[in-house]
Amino acid sequence: MSETPTLPATGREWRLLSRPVGWPKPEDFELAEAEIRRPGPGEVLVRNEYLSVDPYMRGRMSAAKSYVAPFELGKAMQGGAVGEVIASEAEGLAVGDHVLHFGGWREYATFDAAQAVKVDPDTAPLSAYLGVLGMTGLTAYAGLLRTASFKEGDSVFVSGAAGAVGSQVGQIAKLKGASRVIGSAGSDEKVKLLVEEYGFDAAFNYKNGPVAEQLQQAAPDGVDVYFDNVGGDHLEAAIGALNEHGRIAICGMISVYNNTEPAPGPRNLTRLIQTRGNIQGFLVSDHYDLQPQFVQEVGAWVRSGELKYRETVVEGIENNLEAFLGVLRGDNTGKMIVKL
Repeated sequence: MSETPTLPATGREWRLLSRPVGWPKPEDFELAEAEIRRPGPGEVLVRNEYLSVDPYMRGRMSAAKSYVAPFELGKAMQGGAVGEVIASEAEGLAVGDHVLHFGGWREYATFDAAQAVKVDPDTAPLSAYLGVLGMTGLTAYAGLLRTASFKEGDSVFVSGAAGAVGSQVGQIAKLKGASRVIGSAGSDEKVKLLVEEYGFDAAFNYKNGPVAEQLQQAAPDGVDVYFDNVGGDHLEAAIGALNEHGRIAICGMISVYNNTEPAPGPRNLTRLIQTRGNIQGFLVSDHYDLQPQFVQEVGAWVRSGELKYRETVVEGIENNLEAFLGVLRGDNTGKMIVKL
């Protein structure tokens, strides 16, 4: 247990001032200066180096009951972060160690050391622990292999395929022996990336025409697995293309997160009777038992270069909100990261 002699007195943090209706607006938030609390027994003080912004955070801005508590108004928001321990009153974590934790949206965080996971900057870049080797990577791994019960030879369709989760889903499916992997994305540049860099067999820009028609062209023999990050017309198209005993894993539905009225459901759900299809939602928090297996297998693919990943890096805590809004707009390719 150790403490550096001089520690900063204050640091900046983002707070939610009011619950957004529809698209979040800058006036719903504030970047405030806050006093830094020295660690007590069993606690650490961390200087954050990289912050994560993710689509699920939009749900936490609402007061509606969900699987995770909403952000508290007037208090610092939370999210994934990686940083360096600069003061410690906890056994097992020393000044200079790097940790993964959920005290994001701020420059400094003081918290119980039990909530931190020590990470090795020599094994992978620190930012990777927020993406390819972090929560988003485990989401892809668990959703495809466990929730969707992927098996060798399956044909797989992934929406939001150029994002942090989707790009990993498609590559894991290929590495595990998928017969065909199809992805959708929101620009021709992202479509090119999916095929040329990530090894997807086919991809399409959902803005270029009806999703159902483009999916039918890309997967004329149908799909066995659909990994849903988008919802809406993508989900309806996937149900229409589903083969017998096909499986749909619902990870997210970013197309409806800012709706002020409930979105209509797919109009072709009766097709699940014909196909004996299955739709199942999942949360990564239910699958942390897979973490050691995930880190071992995916870590090896990352080191060998078999699994590629991209990051969109935004500099500065002052741009944290804009980075989050960029995720909702689909500005990012791969994981959106804020570097402090």
